[in-house]
Amino acid sequence: MVKIGAIARKLFGSSNDRRIRAYNPKVAAINALEAELGALSDAEVAARTVQFREQIANGTKLEDLLVPAFATVREAAKRAIGLRPFDVQLIGGMILNENSIAEMKTGEGKTLVATLPVYLNALSGDGVHVVTVNDYLARRDAEWMSQIYGFLGMTTGIITHGMNDDERREAYACDITYATNNELGFDYLRDNMKYDRAQMVQRGHNYAIVDEVDSILVDEARTPLIISGPLDDRSDLYNSIDTLIQKLEPDDYEIDEKQRSATFTEVGTEKLEAMLAEADMLKGESLYDVENVAVVHHINNALKAHRLFTKDKDYIVRNDEIVIIDEFTGRMMPGRRFSEGQHQALEAKEGVRIQPENQTLASITFQNYFRMYSKLAGMTGTAATEAEEFGNIYGLDVAEVPTNVPIARIDEDDEVYRTVEEKYEAISVDIKEARARKQPVLVGTTSIEKSELLADMLRKQGLTDFNVLNARYHEQEAYIVSQAGVPGAITIATNMAGRGTDIQLGGNADMRVAQELGDMPEGPERDAKEAEIRAQIQALKDEALAAGGLYVLATERHESRRIDNQLRGRSGRQGDPGRSKFFLSLQDDLMRIFGSDRMDGMLKSLGLKEGEAIVHPWINKALERAQKKVEARNFDIRKNLLKFDDVMNDQRKVVFEQRKELMDAESISETIADMRQEVIDNLVNLHIPEKAYAEQWNVTELKKGVEAYLNLSLPIEEWAAEEGIAEDDIRARITEAVEKLAAERAERFGPEVMTYVEKSVVLQTLDHLWREHLVNLDHLRSVVGFRGYAQRDPLQEYKSEAFELFQALLANLRQAVMAQLMRVEIVREAAAAPEPTLPEGMEGHHIDPDTGRDEFETATEQETTGIVAPEARNPEDPDTWGKVGRNEPCPCGSGKKFKHCHGAF
Repeated sequence: MVKIGAIARKLFGSSNDRRIRAYNPKVAAINALEAELGALSDAEVAARTVQFREQIANGTKLEDLLVPAFATVREAAKRAIGLRPFDVQLIGGMILNENSIAEMKTGEGKTLVATLPVYLNALSGDGVHVVTVNDYLARRDAEWMSQIYGFLGMTTGIITHGMNDDERREAYACDITYATNNELGFDYLRDNMKYDRAQMVQRGHNYAIVDEVDSILVDEARTPLIISGPLDDRSDLYNSIDTLIQKLEPDDYEIDEKQRSATFTEVGTEKLEAMLAEADMLKGESLYDVENVAVVHHINNALKAHRLFTKDKDYIVRNDEIVIIDEFTGRMMPGRRFSEGQHQALEAKEGVRIQPENQTLASITFQNYFRMYSKLAGMTGTAATEAEEFGNIYGLDVAEVPTNVPIARIDEDDEVYRTVEEKYEAISVDIKEARARKQPVLVGTTSIEKSELLADMLRKQGLTDFNVLNARYHEQEAYIVSQAGVPGAITIATNMAGRGTDIQLGGNADMRVAQELGDMPEGPERDAKEAEIRAQIQALKDEALAAGGLYVLATERHESRRIDNQLRGRSGRQGDPGRSKFFLSLQDDLMRIFGSDRMDGMLKSLGLKEGEAIVHPWINKALERAQKKVEARNFDIRKNLLKFDDVMNDQRKVVFEQRKELMDAESISETIADMRQEVIDNLVNLHIPEKAYAEQWNVTELKKGVEAYLNLSLPIEEWAAEEGIAEDDIRARITEAVEKLAAERAERFGPEVMTYVEKSVVLQTLDHLWREHLVNLDHLRSVVGFRGYAQRDPLQEYKSEAFELFQALLANLRQAVMAQLMRVEIVREAAAAPEPTLPEGMEGHHIDPDTGRDEFETATEQETTGIVAPEARNPEDPDTWGKVGRNEPCPCGSGKKFKHCHGAF
């Protein structure tokens, strides 16, 4: 079968080849229009946008306009920015128009390719989002490509960190909006916390193209976006639970120090239920009823605080605060707090002031955010290895777009050394040899720490003229990466540094002109300087080509083949020569995990000497198999997490849609009337069981319920004592009295005021209960895994209990809304009533899955904590250094780390 498949591929091409060939007739049709469009004036080319929009208004489908629209964009690109999309770029644009991912090699012009489907889909007037990995790329691409869109009469907006709502609303109202994935997700969450439709900034999710789609939809999608805010003071709850835990005996719980887990025995659970019932903290009969999810979570935290956390080892008490001690370094970590209420449990244990915990106000995963778009597409240099995930989760196909010129890069076999020291020694020698022959080198590392380790080694070898990048200062790093093709340049970078920026041999002329001549006015002098820079770069390019092009030297294999392919793809741009090689050791993480002990023994017995490497294609294949296993495992983890998040997402969609309907409705009096009736029905059904005798009716509690939720004192005991009265008679009398009171209040307030009050009360109550519900779901998710020990599927348990919690939320909503609406009074004052506002102290969070850092903390840190870009620092004037990282090279130029030089205590 394998042979037949191979023969078929040779005869007919792969499925990808066949798909690419299917676009050729449309490419030919676009090319046939080129001469006709070339003869038009600028105004006539621009006027085609109006014509296309009229055609759409008259019923023409977007797909029928693809050929003329793409031809129009090609003509506009030639005139506006001097670039003519190649035929393969037209094919890339067609793939992006089909809910697909276009895999295009580095340097093939993805930014320009996007303009073709973006323009076509923006003709509908519903807005198009172009998604980038950072603010710098959003700004750069928008400013560059807006020249094409502007030429064709379309508007372009940019969303970046720190913009206010009015600026965001204006940017989203444009035909095309460039933004980062974080900003889009947070705007969606914030919009669904607003109290007026006019305050919302987004206007729908029509079509999005995601640049670096593998990074955003796979790597960053491992962690959700979260908006959090401080919770109400609940110190009484923590203190009460702490008191109960102190009464437990060792037989009441089991501790597993290895797993750092604590669980209650049956005896302990019974004892706790009795104590909680006595303290009026238990809802229902069992501790593990769904209503007690939050209490169980806090009890578990309190038990861990007492039995797993040791004072002066895991934390210390200082200045009435709990300060965490880092388990690896033994250092104090002021400002850091345990999450999920664990820190508060420790504060209760030690009797210090309990600080309010942060509560999740709203959250969403990138998977569920991007699946909202009616049409989604993506582009990257590396997507084929993750094709299954893109297909399963997002419904996206992956198509490889052929390069405009064949790739001339040489990918050498990996070199495997026994130890890390031998590997780094070989890397240092190889870099020095490349520098000697003037070949530019890009050194890829897997982490910031490893970049610094290699940098220290190179300094010891006498090499000091190199750049170390770590994907923190995107704008500055993009410039450095753009010049990494200069002959003899050495650039050490983590895999994300400078992503989205081409490495051109000899350097990037446009970026050098902008950097060096940015302030110089237009004129003959500037033109002469620019010509000089471009001539210099051409000479440098010739020198780099003669040296063999860019040499990509990787210091380790990543867990994912895709990241390795990204790194390789930085070399061999647009047919340039180049080479790539991976240096490995048996002590690398990937090799260690996949059985290098056996290999180490084998290599020793074969007589492999120190400093020697083993090189063979079989090793490459074995490593690829290992990487496939890791990729499959990571995909399973992400898929499983998504299954849990889908449960919350279904509920989130219901709540967010309900909010929009409430905001859009002219009147919600019918909804309120339904709520009133449901509250009455629930109260009657609860206290007057079906087919029960009158003596079994709990009329006292029914009367209390009517007073509490409907603000009416009714003679229910007297009604119940009447001869022959039925349950429906009681229900009808309560309904009549409630409707009469509601009608009086509505008449007194007037329809406009009543609608405003009803909307405000329902929305604010819904938001408050939804936030509590999110906390409950978090707590449920943290404990539901234990159900697996009872041979029950945790996901099914989570689904059923999450549904019960949601039903409870709706019941609580009806009761809370009625309790407020039946009591609210309008005080007419000269000043208008204040509008409902978003909670104070709101913060956005997105944790980088690789470093564990909060990306929004990093953004704020750059803006507010005085970090200064390295080139802006004067080595002789410490006042110009700003805040320097402890592990950064000291700005004085000594070559030492800051902590060992000017930063030493």
